[in-house]
Amino acid sequence: MLRDQSFLNAMIINILLAAVWHFATFIICVSVNTSFFDPEKKMYHPKKWERDGKFYSDVLKINRWKDLLPQHIGKDGFSKDHLDDVSVEYLDEFIMETCRGEWNHTMNCMLSIILVIINNLIMGLVLSLLLFLGNLPFAIIQRYNRFRLQKLRKTIIRKEQLKMKKAANAAQGG
Repeated sequence: MLRDQSFLNAMIINILLAAVWHFATFIICVSVNTSFFDPEKKMYHPKKWERDGKFYSDVLKINRWKDLLPQHIGKDGFSKDHLDDVSVEYLDEFIMETCRGEWNHTMNCMLSIILVIINNLIMGLVLSLLLFLGNLPFAIIQRYNRFRLQKLRKTIIRKEQLKMKKAANAAQGG
């Protein structure tokens, strides 16, 4: 336990622990099969209180601050600045990436449990707060973006179905 350590030693150990934890979650994120981040899994489903993403815009005012935060774009990754494509396949991959990002940041927040256990209460709570401030906004952005992308995906599918229906009707009439 770090309760008996000097403040400086405890901070060094906590920083090293956080660095190792974050690195490990990142390695897991990029190593596991993408099916692990299937948006159909329960953890990625919308919760009733989220109101299809309206909670984030109405209550958290996410549009005011989300673009102020940095983003990580891996090799062949997705940028939150703009969509490169609007095909269903591209959106499916982008949606999966929001699940990956949400999982990564949520797992990083889980370190707070260990920090509270191994440190004195005040230090554990302060470090946990800092950990949440450094990860929770990013997890929230991933959920918010997923709602928007899924809505866009449904719209594109509806338009494609309508286009196919019109083409079939034209073929029958012509």
